[in-house]
Amino acid sequence: MKHQFQFGQVPCLHDDNEQIVQSGAILRHLARKHNLNGSNENEATYADMFYEGIRDLHMKYTKMIYHAYETEKDSFIKDVLPVELAKFEKLLPTRGGGAGYILGDKICFADYVLFEELDIMQILDPHALDKFPTLKAFHQRMLDRPLIKAYYQKRAEAKVPVNGNGKQ
Repeated sequence: MKHQFQFGQVPCLHDDNEQIVQSGAILRHLARKHNLNGSNENEATYADMFYEGIRDLHMKYTKMIYHAYETEKDSFIKDVLPVELAKFEKLLPTRGGGAGYILGDKICFADYVLFEELDIMQILDPHALDKFPTLKAFHQRMLDRPLIKAYYQKRAEAKVPVNGNGKQ
């Protein structure tokens, strides 16, 4: 099946007879289509900036979880995670004072990505957000959204692992 896709890998989205691959491209396509990309170029750029910062954290996490879990998990939690989360704790309040979302009072695609990343970090370390009240409140705000709440209830029942290698 993968050989049918432009880069020979999944995921793939078929939308209006277009085949779209690469997670970021799919995400931004859906964001534009569903008005989750900000209302102007500055907001779109700010959302992209946040997204790329989240991806940076995720790449560090991926390296640890798939290549050095046994030897680097503790140092990731102790040394890497606090530094990375501090960046988001500082940036999140810059629009809307931190009481809403990345762009202030309106949600964007990067909010969903940040929520997912924070959720993954809390699975890795249940105390990951303890020193980051703005991020903790943001995560709870997102978790309280009805569709996310319903999805998480189903996911918990299905006991779906976060990572393909089963390490968390």
